[in-house]
Amino acid sequence: MRIMGLDFGSKTVGVAVSDELFITAQGVEIIRRKEENKLRRTLARIEELIETYEVEEIVLGLPKNMNASEGIRAELTREFCEKLERRTGLPVTLWDERLTTVEAGKILMESGVRREERKEYVDKIAAVLILQNYLDSRRQ
Repeated sequence: MRIMGLDFGSKTVGVAVSDELFITAQGVEIIRRKEENKLRRTLARIEELIETYEVEEIVLGLPKNMNASEGIRAELTREFCEKLERRTGLPVTLWDERLTTVEAGKILMESGVRREERKEYVDKIAAVLILQNYLDSRRQ
């Protein structure tokens, strides 16, 4: 069994999964959609990945403002969380994702990924960071 980490964005969802010992997070893919409100295919793909990786729990990044308040993105993420729980039947934990996208960008920059190509990977790396932070907190 594994834990899945998700970075939910307006047009993409970065996906990561843990190893079976819940020690490390690995990036899986970025699910893309053409319209922000069209989630049926996104949810179907998440269900396929849940089955493939034998996922038992989901960690969903919650985008809070730096002062810990929540804006419209957090509200949309909470709505997505409810849909995920209903559709998958799995527990979904909301996890503070402040600065994960910034950190993901730094990782890609330090790895030598060109600026125009970083957009291709940043959501998957952000999902890895969200999940890894959650896994690390479980061990403490």
